[in-house]
Amino acid sequence: MSNYAAPIRDMQFVMRELAGLDEIAQLPGNEEVSVELADAILEEADKFASGVLAPLNRVGDQEGASWHDGEVRTATGWKAAYDQFREAGWPALAGDPEFGGQGLPKLIATAVMEMWKSANMAFSLCPMLTTGAIEALMLRGSDEQKAMYLPKMVSGEWTGTMNLTEPQAGSDLAAVRTRAEPQGDGTYRILGQKIFITYGEHDLTENIIHLVLARLPDAPEGVKGISLFVVPKYLVNADGSLGARNDAHCVSIEHKLGIHASPTCVLAFGDNGGAIGTLVGEANRGLEYMFIMMNEARFAVGMEGLALSERAYQHALQYAKDRVQGTEAGVRGGPKVSILHHADVRRMLMSMKSKSEAMRALAYVVGAATDKAHHHADETVRARNQAFVDLMIPVVKGWCTENSVDVASTGIQVHGGMGFIEETGAAQHLRDARITPIYEGTTAIQANDLIGRKIARENGATIASVIADMRGVEAELAAADGAAFAAMRGALAEGVDAVEEAVAYIVANYAKDIKAVSVGSVPFLKLLGIVAGGWQMARAALVARAKLAAGEGDARFFEAKIVTARFFADHVMSEARGLSYAVVNGAAGALELSEEQF
Repeated sequence: MSNYAAPIRDMQFVMRELAGLDEIAQLPGNEEVSVELADAILEEADKFASGVLAPLNRVGDQEGASWHDGEVRTATGWKAAYDQFREAGWPALAGDPEFGGQGLPKLIATAVMEMWKSANMAFSLCPMLTTGAIEALMLRGSDEQKAMYLPKMVSGEWTGTMNLTEPQAGSDLAAVRTRAEPQGDGTYRILGQKIFITYGEHDLTENIIHLVLARLPDAPEGVKGISLFVVPKYLVNADGSLGARNDAHCVSIEHKLGIHASPTCVLAFGDNGGAIGTLVGEANRGLEYMFIMMNEARFAVGMEGLALSERAYQHALQYAKDRVQGTEAGVRGGPKVSILHHADVRRMLMSMKSKSEAMRALAYVVGAATDKAHHHADETVRARNQAFVDLMIPVVKGWCTENSVDVASTGIQVHGGMGFIEETGAAQHLRDARITPIYEGTTAIQANDLIGRKIARENGATIASVIADMRGVEAELAAADGAAFAAMRGALAEGVDAVEEAVAYIVANYAKDIKAVSVGSVPFLKLLGIVAGGWQMARAALVARAKLAAGEGDARFFEAKIVTARFFADHVMSEARGLSYAVVNGAAGALELSEEQF
């Protein structure tokens, strides 16, 4: 097993040079934020991630969570680690100060989130869902609900969940059947069953606050008839103390391919008369409110893709340095060397490294845009950044998670046969990564949202603005000397051309042939992810070039930045043209067979 060390140098570079930490520090409410504060937080987070969470990753995978008579027990060390996590104030990092949070920017929280997820993804899922529940209550909860639940959720004393799907519904939330019966006193009896509820039951905290989708008796059919309810595990008294056990119980946990230590629960509401809940916001607007949680969760799942890629890369790199096998190609009679000297191993490691860095750059830039969308003084700037965030959330979620499966699989390949042996630990990264393209909406769901709501509905307006920014970087590359920058410019130019071609097809055909356009939705998401990642890698290379010219900083780090960006341009950006072709021309081959011909 390899150790985990947060890539703090790259995190700092991306935060400062690409995501604009100095600009984020100037936003209203961020007056106490500084580079020095961000660095101190990253260093402390790295200590906790590498010293406490990472050693439990293997323990959790082997031991898993266990269920007995409605109660779930987490793996050895989980409870103590969570207590340390809470006592150190980590759950409150980005929380609203009104409810006990530290109010730090999303950009800083994003970097810290990456560490938790790289060190121990199964552990990180619990605070991730709590953050989404907090966000939904912050924006749509009543003053009473906020006062009752948020202080202890922000502090981490209580955790939160999101309860959407049911056995018969899957991703089709229009099929939700859970009922909410009004009791005449402002409360509701919740009756139904929910599946796939992450940390729906556990022993880490004394209370769990469930946000549950359910239907009122007079609700219209479909998604327009869904409401959102707060249903705590234990009812809360007026003085904040815990009251009676609510009728919300875990009837089983799933046995999964990966993330064994994260309990995935089946929850029954109302087996003994009905769980007591209160309505969040207005009736029949539950799905709209749940999407507040969903967008938070989708970004966080994208971060899981990045984090697992980084962890798999570190693991494979260490093995490649330690494993001595064969002689170096072209050195006849030479000594045995580590496999890092072999050309294809270097190619695989560079693929893992470059994709991880591209994902980090894109995700952190989106995190910073979220800060500007929420806090910038200029309404126009807020709107422009929110549009960018909305466009990129499905890309961060879909592209990063699909990458993580490929990167973790490549990590096993670097290990050779030893990668297929569980004791090396490389297989766990792939098993854990495999859920991420499914979590919080499959890649196709993200892609359909991207082409429909984010491209076709606004006739490509937001992406046109992003393309213009990409063209600006392309011009900067053209002005830079050297073969590496020429290669990057050519790759970015072709990639942006490919995106423009695909967008034009989507806008022209979405309304008249949605099925044909939908065939290319996932290829388009991957295309936009690759080109957006290449855009950020090119920006990084240009910054590195300027730093080297000025004689500033760590020359070896900046040199590696340029080489890694060149590799991404040559090996990853080169996929763009083929993906665009599939978007524009791929429908016929996918749709022509009859059902009987499959």
